[in-house]
Amino acid sequence: MSFLNIAFPAASALPVAQVAVTSIIAAARPLLGLGILATVLIVFKPLIMGMLRAALLVLHPKMTRDQKTASRNLLNMLTIRRIANDLDYSSPNMAAELRALAARG
Repeated sequence: MSFLNIAFPAASALPVAQVAVTSIIAAARPLLGLGILATVLIVFKPLIMGMLRAALLVLHPKMTRDQKTASRNLLNMLTIRRIANDLDYSSPNMAAELRALAARG
């Protein structure tokens, strides 16, 4: 015997009224289930959010300050080299200086 059968007993109703009660119960059961689900989600929202954040950190951990600095330096070096390659034909001296600057890191 489930909770919904206890909450909505329909065994003692008359046969004509039993059809109406059964249709009301059939309509009320999904609403009651959604209400219970919404209540559980609201009550346990902090726990669920914490578990989702922990799972996200396991899948994609945050970079440390040193890793962020190294990544930023690499992007800057690649940008300077790209600019040097663009200037290679029009201004070779400037391209050489940019390459030397990029080589320092």
